[in-house]
Amino acid sequence: MIRRHFFLVAAVVAVLLMLVAGGLKLAFGGKAPGQGGPAGGGRATPVSQVVVQPRAFTDRIEVLGVAKGRQSVTLTSNTAELITAVHFSDGQAVTKGQVLVELKADQETAGIAEAQAQLAQAEREYTRWKTLAERGIAPRASAEQYMAARDTAKAALAAASAQKLDKVIRAPFSGRVGISDIAPGALISPGTPIVSLDDVSLIRVDFSVPDRYLPILREGLAITAKPDALPGEMFTGRIAQIDTRIDPATRALKARAEFPNANGRLKPGMLIKVGIDQGQHQGVAVPEAAVQFEGAQASVFLIAKGPKGLVARRASVQTGVDADGFIEITSGLKAGDKIVGDGLNRVQDGAPVSVGGGKPQGGPQAGQGDRKQKAG
Repeated sequence: MIRRHFFLVAAVVAVLLMLVAGGLKLAFGGKAPGQGGPAGGGRATPVSQVVVQPRAFTDRIEVLGVAKGRQSVTLTSNTAELITAVHFSDGQAVTKGQVLVELKADQETAGIAEAQAQLAQAEREYTRWKTLAERGIAPRASAEQYMAARDTAKAALAAASAQKLDKVIRAPFSGRVGISDIAPGALISPGTPIVSLDDVSLIRVDFSVPDRYLPILREGLAITAKPDALPGEMFTGRIAQIDTRIDPATRALKARAEFPNANGRLKPGMLIKVGIDQGQHQGVAVPEAAVQFEGAQASVFLIAKGPKGLVARRASVQTGVDADGFIEITSGLKAGDKIVGDGLNRVQDGAPVSVGGGKPQGGPQAGQGDRKQKAG
């Protein structure tokens, strides 16, 4: 009996608590005390304010190319022979004509000595017979035969000397050698790579541009390069040559750009993003931190007047290009609009906010942005 009365009292208490909670919910506009909603005048979230302003953008075409040196070659031998001497170290700067590698040339040296001896003998015989012919003692035809023998000996000496030149490998131009594994005593075969040689004082980049951009291309036009291997770095160069033909299959025109490389930062083989400026235009822009992306949809929080103060209202926008920390807004905002600058994760749609005295951003005084177009 006592247990039954206990459960009855507990049920009555639970019902009373539910009634009290419902009354409090109605009294505070559907929120429990301390939770304040948009219509309840809850606590405002402090935010920074950004005033949307126009910004100058540079229209730019971007294409890809691969860097190469002004001159590049991989040195090889045209004969099979033992290496007797190596006159360079990895990464060394060399000059044109400098001896890099010597091959065994005993036979060639002996051949030159033999050719020199034969030439000396042919010179003596020709001189003697020439003198006899001038005195009328010997026929002139004999002197002419010895003259031909002398010329043949000269040609034999030149051939022997040329054969020995094949045993000495020289730098065909000034530049810097790469990494090599050759050493004295190694047997090298014809066509076997010895070492690479690059003149990287100037870097060339060949790239193709669709023919619709032909009106803006000209030799000497200033362009920029951004290597993928050096993020954040940009190099300035010019268009050196433009091809005389348009590829009928791709409808693209080949061009060659040149970039000074005094500090050696650019390396042959680098993937280079070449930028060609077309002109400038004005567009409204906002800081990257002020834009929220959900998939392909972008939005910002407009700061507007509400019933009891400022509130943040989500607004969908269309974005253009991004440059230097700013994003171009092509629709959804206009100059003079005020938006939340950062801390978007703390802001809710329709929630009250308080402005912390943010400065206008995105105007022309902030610099220029780049409008990039991928060619192709």
